[in-house]
Amino acid sequence: MRLSTVILPVRRWHEGGRDEWLRAEQLGFHTAYTYDHLSWRTFRDDPWYGAVPALTAAASATERLRLGTLVTSPNFRHPVTLAKDLISLDDISGGRITLGIGAGGMGFDATALGQEAWTPRERADRLGEFLPLLDRLLTEESVTYEGAYYSAVEARNIPGCVQRPRLPFAVAATGPRGFKLAAQYGQAWVTTGDPKIFETGTPEQSVEAMRGQLDKLGKACADIARDTAELDKILLTGFTPQPGRPLESLDAFVDFAGTHFELGFTEIVIHAPIPDSEFAADQAVFERIAVEGIAQLSG
Repeated sequence: MRLSTVILPVRRWHEGGRDEWLRAEQLGFHTAYTYDHLSWRTFRDDPWYGAVPALTAAASATERLRLGTLVTSPNFRHPVTLAKDLISLDDISGGRITLGIGAGGMGFDATALGQEAWTPRERADRLGEFLPLLDRLLTEESVTYEGAYYSAVEARNIPGCVQRPRLPFAVAATGPRGFKLAAQYGQAWVTTGDPKIFETGTPEQSVEAMRGQLDKLGKACADIARDTAELDKILLTGFTPQPGRPLESLDAFVDFAGTHFELGFTEIVIHAPIPDSEFAADQAVFERIAVEGIAQLSG
């Protein structure tokens, strides 16, 4: 099992932001992700920086740490411009970028460009067109395409990604259309659990919900004759019912990670602590988990 972290883009680069990414590398995390939003929930009226510039800076500051988004969505992105950014990021990082991508949701991102918020069906429709086009843009030198939502006219992306045939996609999915996209285009699948039971469910219900999600992913892979073992299964923590908070102690993390490893997850992602927020946690416990957590689980 791999252990990764999320570093939210809330700190100025020269006032602690750079140090967080360097510390993530020093602690041995597999990947450090960031949210790709224009702002996010309780942080809406606080500092929040762009994901692509933040990852570019992190790529220049680090050497080994993988980097990525959890997750990018069509809410304010276009496949043509995103592909150019990703190819540049992959080059700057020396092939260390993973794109977490999903349909997006409600909130500030959904209306910041002046549009009406899309329904869940509309978000799924857009991702269903966005992802195949992005796949082509990252693997073909020139792409022309006209769809219901997105177009590309001789969009050129030379020389392509450092990672071949392209950088990996980690597809966030909880519904049937999303699972099909993950099976067809993903190198990984991402979940936060079942959002319907976050506030009112039990840990046991959460585990069963994720077991069901893994079964659906397996069926989507079987439908196209793909081995589900080819996909990493990533759990972004912080959104499962209590006591599903693995940062309370090293023992709590080991119990949590062990339960989800047995389910079939291959990567656990924990949030870097942010004081006075829903991601507040003891920094010393966080660092101990990074250093000892997976080793203890493996032992």
